[in-house]
Amino acid sequence: MRKYLFAIICVGFLSFVSLGSAAETTGIFSDKGWEVSGDLNFSSLYMWRGMTLDEDAVVQPGIYIKSPISKLGRIKLGFWMSWDLRDKDSLKSAENDYIFDYTYSFESFDVSFGHTYYDFPDLVPADGASRGFSREFYYGITFGKLFLSPGLFYYYDYGRKEEGGGQGSYLVLNLAHSVPFKMGKYALSLDLSGHIAYNNKFYYQGKGGDAAIGAGVTIPLTKSLNLKPNINYGIPWGNVSDKNNGNQKDRFYGGAYLSYIF
Repeated sequence: MRKYLFAIICVGFLSFVSLGSAAETTGIFSDKGWEVSGDLNFSSLYMWRGMTLDEDAVVQPGIYIKSPISKLGRIKLGFWMSWDLRDKDSLKSAENDYIFDYTYSFESFDVSFGHTYYDFPDLVPADGASRGFSREFYYGITFGKLFLSPGLFYYYDYGRKEEGGGQGSYLVLNLAHSVPFKMGKYALSLDLSGHIAYNNKFYYQGKGGDAAIGAGVTIPLTKSLNLKPNINYGIPWGNVSDKNNGNQKDRFYGGAYLSYIF
C-alpha cells in the first residue's frame, strides 16, 4: 500500500510543480546555469541490461542536478530508486542508486565517465549481510550530432558477487532517433531507441549479451513536464539466456515515463 501511495504522491508533486511554472520556457534554475530535473517511470516489469529483475510492475523515481556548462565540463549528481508495485513473483527488486557523472563536450562528441553505487535493501547476499550492494565505474563516448546519435559505453562492476555485486563488465552501443510531428497544436515526437551489448561475466558466468528496441511518443503536458508512453522488446543471448545459467527470455514490456525540469 505504501508503494502505491508513494507513486500517487510523485505524480501529484510533478503535476503541482508543472502547473506552478507552466508559463516558463525553462527551469527556474536556468538563469544560474544549474539544471535540476526529475523523472518518474512506470513499467510493466523491471528489465535492466537484458536481465529481468522483477516481473511485477515497478515505479522508478529519480532526481538529478547538473552543474553549469563550462570549459572544464559538466558534473551531474543523481539519486534513483525502484520498487515493485505488486508481490506476485519471488523477485525482490528494491533499489537505491547514487550516481556521479562527469561529461566533457567537444565540438562533435561528448566523453563521459562516472560511478554508481547500487544499494539493494531486499537482497540477502551470500556473505550473510542484511542487505546487498554493488559499485560500478563507467566511461563512454556519444556522437550526438550523427544519425542515430551513437554512444558506446563500458561499465565495470567491481562489487563482489557474495556482497551482491556484478563483478564483471558490460559493453553497450546505444542508438536513438526522434522524429518530430504535430497533432493539432501540439508538437510531439516519435522516439526510437535500441542497443546491442556484450556481457562478460556480469552477474553470470561466461559471456553473452542482449539487444533491445523501443518506441515511445513524447507528449508535452506543460513547457516543463513531458509524458512518454513506450513499448520495448528485449532479447538476451549466450550465457544470459542459457537455461543453466542466466535463464533470461525474450520479453515485451512497456510503460509511461514522466520527466520534469525544475
